[in-house]
Amino acid sequence: MTTDRLYLYDTTLRDGAQTQGVQFTTAEKIRIAQVLDALGVDYIEGGWPGANPTDSEFFEAAPKTRATMAAFGMTKRSGRSAQNDDVLAAVLNAGTPAVTLVGKSHEFHVRTALGIPLDENLDNIRQSFAHVTAQGREAMFDAEHFFDGYKSDPSYALTCLHAAFTEGARWIVLCDTNGGTLPGEVARTVERVIASGIPGDRLGIHTHDDTGHAVANSLAAVEAGARQIQGTLNGLGERCGNANLVTLIPTLLLKEPFASRLQTGVTEEALKGLLKASRTLDDILNRVPAKQAPYVGGAAFAHKAGLHASAIAKDPTTYEHINPAAVGNARIIPMSNQAGQSNLRSRLREAGIEVELSDPRLPRILDAVKERESRGYAYDTAQASFELLARRELSLLPRFFDVERYRVISERRRNAKGQIVTVSEAVVTVEIGRKRITSFHENHHSPEEGDTGPVHALSKALAADLGILQDFIADMRLADFAVRIVGSGTEAVTRVVIDSEDGQGRQWTTVGVSGNIIDASFDALVDAITWKLVRDGAPVPA
Repeated sequence: MTTDRLYLYDTTLRDGAQTQGVQFTTAEKIRIAQVLDALGVDYIEGGWPGANPTDSEFFEAAPKTRATMAAFGMTKRSGRSAQNDDVLAAVLNAGTPAVTLVGKSHEFHVRTALGIPLDENLDNIRQSFAHVTAQGREAMFDAEHFFDGYKSDPSYALTCLHAAFTEGARWIVLCDTNGGTLPGEVARTVERVIASGIPGDRLGIHTHDDTGHAVANSLAAVEAGARQIQGTLNGLGERCGNANLVTLIPTLLLKEPFASRLQTGVTEEALKGLLKASRTLDDILNRVPAKQAPYVGGAAFAHKAGLHASAIAKDPTTYEHINPAAVGNARIIPMSNQAGQSNLRSRLREAGIEVELSDPRLPRILDAVKERESRGYAYDTAQASFELLARRELSLLPRFFDVERYRVISERRRNAKGQIVTVSEAVVTVEIGRKRITSFHENHHSPEEGDTGPVHALSKALAADLGILQDFIADMRLADFAVRIVGSGTEAVTRVVIDSEDGQGRQWTTVGVSGNIIDASFDALVDAITWKLVRDGAPVPA
């Protein structure tokens, strides 16, 4: 069977940067470009030269990539020639091999937003692409609001496409700019565009996720014949985001009818780095990875029900649509009060603990999980705390240290600059072997001095000095902190869930529950450190 080449165009650095609250530095854009290049995308849109200092700086310092670098801009403005349009000149001066220009294809926008005659818009498109192709650049036309424009005036929308196509544009990209089109309509419209004389291997698709259909719309366009997909890492983008390449790429490589009919620049080995690429962007944005994200989410291959876990142990394909390792992910068998012995033994096996099915301690572990969850604990996500609970029941948990006492004080006062700040002081005393060690940490919370609080101070004090164990936790970092009130009234308790990570790339989750948020946080922190010591084989102090 012959295969068609499908091209992946990433616009994380431009369209993704329009996400509310996102502001990339030049160094961050360079790092993301390197991640995208390693993944195997074909085009990297670096930004809009001249639109802001960061984008201009990026093109001056852009890394050398296998992927084709593209600069983004707009078609020339009315009242000047393409040769004398300074905005278009800035895009060309970036020196990229590819240039993507956005232009209007919806008659309503031409009349209302641009305020010019329809023929003048067509002339702007023609002149712009004639100028770009004359420079020897690979030209792409982002037909803004195309699907809405096609519904309003099919003839004019198609004429806009052909205006760029006849002047040598390599790619004609159909944009669902408002994100309101649905898959069936996308497919029918793409077929009509091809029937108008623009072949599918010259067509691209650019969708937004305002109805939650950006990925589906992109796939519909490909099935109809389009051979370029534009999108972003993790679906980053304005409003509800763009088509998510992290979801699209494995679908195209692993699912039919795409896998056997299409070829991309992403290799099987590069696909294994998909989760890492997704997490890298989250790290740059200081965001917690979405647990329910397809393919790469922490819960994407988590099997909570005992029935599922039992079947998974016999054959993973019973409840998994792909091998999680194909995208760099891993199977998780969480523990909860819904779990059975299949979950339990599978989870223990992952921790390197083999227990016979007939072992009388297994029911005790299950009873302990169920009893603690009745008090507000949740072990379906807090895998590390569950492992420690199980090890304790199995007499396999070393006693690394004991906490004798801790104290946390938060005070609101003015600093030396006269600003109102909150100062958090934490003192922790631990017994390690025969030694007693007291550690202190103070932090400040103000707009200029960082956003930290009592739990942060407590974590720093706890990890400040653990004697001979200190080297084992030196690369440990608190990645996320979540609080939930469980129950109501006088029966309510606080559940704290903490995500930790270390220099080895490991991430683990612990949980604490108490009527006091500080106590709950401290218990989760102690579990986090203890799990790290267990996994790294730390010695038990004498």
